[in-house]
Amino acid sequence: MRTLLRLEILRMLRNRRYLIFTLAYPVAMYLIFGSQSGDVDGTDVAAYIMVSMASFGAVGATLSAGVQRIAAERQSGWTRQLRLTTLTGRQYVISKLASAAVVGLPAIVLVLFTGFLRGVRLDPWQWGVLVIALWFGSFVFAVLGIGLGYLVAPDSAQPVFMLVYLGMAVLGGMWVPLTGFPRLLQDIGHVMPTYRLGQLGWEVLAGRHPRISDIAILALYLVAFTALAAWRYRRDEQKVAA
Repeated sequence: MRTLLRLEILRMLRNRRYLIFTLAYPVAMYLIFGSQSGDVDGTDVAAYIMVSMASFGAVGATLSAGVQRIAAERQSGWTRQLRLTTLTGRQYVISKLASAAVVGLPAIVLVLFTGFLRGVRLDPWQWGVLVIALWFGSFVFAVLGIGLGYLVAPDSAQPVFMLVYLGMAVLGGMWVPLTGFPRLLQDIGHVMPTYRLGQLGWEVLAGRHPRISDIAILALYLVAFTALAAWRYRRDEQKVAA
């Protein structure tokens, strides 16, 4: 499994599309929108957008590692070949989760480092908690990516990824704070996993630790997405065996 994990990470890091879209894109978005002055709910807007874009980057990196990669492997027959080896299904899924987690971390760190260079100043504990909270929170989307990778047809993986990624980002308040939305969209946004991920960081900016309620809701999403991934993986396995 270690060999497969190392291969997965190297393949992602050598993918220029991944590097540009999941690493450079969130940083570019922060550079564009992070120069605004003012505050959002009492938080400096530059720091608020920094956390939003770090969350946005983490979701994109982990989600892409599952949806597009698995769909491409199904189309090429790579998953069928792996099932002929001694690698178990659990080891395969764990390697996917681990590789998604590894490639998601740089997306967070790069945006936070850019924010620091642009003058965002936080206490040392806040920087540390931000990285840890957003990173662990992004595991939810890594699992969702695996489920979607086995759910959608390979030819539909790219548009589905973009629809889910950008849709959850907008509805979760990563681009525009939910307070600027109509009431109905605010209610929808509050239950989105992207909003709860962002809340982990926004609470830290306010000098507080992440709320138990946000962690609990993300945990529920993790359970639901894990069930989806397990179901679709078994269905794909049965289809191959047939």
